[in-house]
Amino acid sequence: MTGRVSGVEWVMRILSAILLLAIGGIHLYLVPYGAGSVLGVLFTLNGIGGIVLAIAVLALRGRLLQLAVILALLFALASLLSLLSALTVGLFGITEVWSFPLVPQTVVVDAIAVVVLAVTTWAVFRRRRTA
Repeated sequence: MTGRVSGVEWVMRILSAILLLAIGGIHLYLVPYGAGSVLGVLFTLNGIGGIVLAIAVLALRGRLLQLAVILALLFALASLLSLLSALTVGLFGITEVWSFPLVPQTVVVDAIAVVVLAVTTWAVFRRRRTA
């Protein structure tokens, strides 16, 4: 196998970017819905981070791509675990409820993103190792 990117890897990178944009977009959408003060700032940073990581997953190559997919996987995992923590024991003094806008959808998107990004990370590192 050469160092060329396979079709499957490109599909996984595109799916990863879409899911990262969805995670970031959900957080940006929720800023005016009562996620004010410090939480609003964190949601805004999360939205920007999702956009930056989506671009990085599509645009970078080599070791920088490896770094980008690892960071993207950690980003999605942190988003999912933060929401689950807020739903169960609370996070930063905030307790979330399932009836808040987009909470169930966010759990699903985050969980799918973790799986897709894990596969994407595996594909990127596999190609690098065999190249």
